Amino acid sequence: MFKTLFGQKLYEEISAKEAKERLESDENILLLDVRTPEEFAAAHIPGSVSLPLNRVESGISQVAPDLNTEIIVYCLSGARASTACNYLASQGYTNVSTMGGIRSWTYGLER
Repeated sequence: MFKTLFGQKLYEEISAKEAKERLESDENILLLDVRTPEEFAAAHIPGSVSLPLNRVESGISQVAPDLNTEIIVYCLSGARASTACNYLASQGYTNVSTMGGIRSWTYGLER
């Protein structure tokens, strides 16, 4: 399902299963964790990059300088991920998805 504004695609909502399949098929996808550093340290999805929501604006260009980079965003429950996706889309990122929250990830975590 795509989130749109005035008919323009902002970002896509995908399941954890679809995120896992995409990540397994393309090593160039950026899996972005927008939770706090403490949450990330406690547990995160293997291969994800920590960029807390309050640092997305200042840090995304270092993590993903190419606006066409495929980015999958997650947080704890999905709210922060949606906020980040809206911001990324507003900055011209063209291939942004949210898988919602880490709570839906049943494929193992790094601790």
